[in-house]
Amino acid sequence: MESSYNRLHYRTGMICFFLSGIGAISSGIVVSLLRDRYGFSYGFTGTLVSVMSIGNMISLLIAGVLPDLIGEKATTLILCSGYAIGYTLMAFTGNPALLLFAFLTAGIAKGCAANKCTVLAGNNTDDKPRAMNLMNAWFALGALLCPFLISFTGNFGFSLPMLSVGAVGLLLWFLFLRAALPGKASVTGAAGDAKAKTDYSFLKNPVFWILTMLLFCENGAEYTVNGWLVTYYKNEEILTGTLAAYIVTVQWLFTLAGRLFLAYGIKVRNTFKALSLMGAGLSVMYIILIRMTSAVPAVIALGLFSLGIAGVYPMAVASVGRMMNSASVGVMLSIAGIGGILFPWFVGIIADNTTLRTGMAVNIIPCVGILSLSLLMLFLTGRQEKKNKGMAAG
Repeated sequence: MESSYNRLHYRTGMICFFLSGIGAISSGIVVSLLRDRYGFSYGFTGTLVSVMSIGNMISLLIAGVLPDLIGEKATTLILCSGYAIGYTLMAFTGNPALLLFAFLTAGIAKGCAANKCTVLAGNNTDDKPRAMNLMNAWFALGALLCPFLISFTGNFGFSLPMLSVGAVGLLLWFLFLRAALPGKASVTGAAGDAKAKTDYSFLKNPVFWILTMLLFCENGAEYTVNGWLVTYYKNEEILTGTLAAYIVTVQWLFTLAGRLFLAYGIKVRNTFKALSLMGAGLSVMYIILIRMTSAVPAVIALGLFSLGIAGVYPMAVASVGRMMNSASVGVMLSIAGIGGILFPWFVGIIADNTTLRTGMAVNIIPCVGILSLSLLMLFLTGRQEKKNKGMAAG
């Protein structure tokens, strides 16, 4: 890493995304605990997952524009307090209105952490694809560890798992506090001008919007699996009791392996060809996943699906390239986050009217969307390369 880059910001982005992985993915287990304790319907359970996604989407957007008004530091500290506030509230109430607020604030913290960590890590390295895969590998590691944290603390009472995740959120807040974020405008790296106005030219770039829709599909596919799979496996009696919570570990173990492999094990020469292969693989594996009826094949299918989707998010974000700033990341991930709102909600509504297995089948749509949009980008970039070669030859 070049000396002109801000090493503290880079490290903060990596570590805080690890902590955010614990806070974000714990919600899928916590919502299952809340449903078991209070007897919530599938519809309301899906609504809680979707409300967290709404908070995530809102936060991603305002985290990109609010710094021009109150500064990066104030924006980040206000929004990222949501993990501590939300999970602490979940520990002490079964009131539906308060739980909706708790999941909303946790989603706000998730969105802000994703925005700031992406910019802090991505703009302080000369290898964005590797940095994005490594940063998201840290997130996967946090997600991998969260079931163990919740299981261990659950031995000491119902409230302890939520309180422990809230404490993780408080640690994340303190790390952002000591990161010396600028008072105004977006983080642009050590050599950037903290008072520079945000560049919105990315809004006119069609590549930006195709990548945004690709991430819309990725969010829909991933959030549905994160939010519903524990409940689905319990409902179908594929896995029972606390053992079902550990499928999150399987999911994120394979995700971590995939992201580390992309960061260090292989040099990706054509990003969109790789994304197309991932889209095809994860689509096939999801179809197999929801058709499994016994534990071992279901877990294997989940692992392979997770391996397939592991690199989609970081590679798509890295493809933004020079357009990356707080505003572009905020717009991209907030719009993409709508996928994480709609598809878990669709699953809950359809499950209430048919079966949960039928509801889970809806998630095939965003999986195929990842494949289709990756192929579109592969076609467009290939055509542009031919055009550039023709101009050079002329």
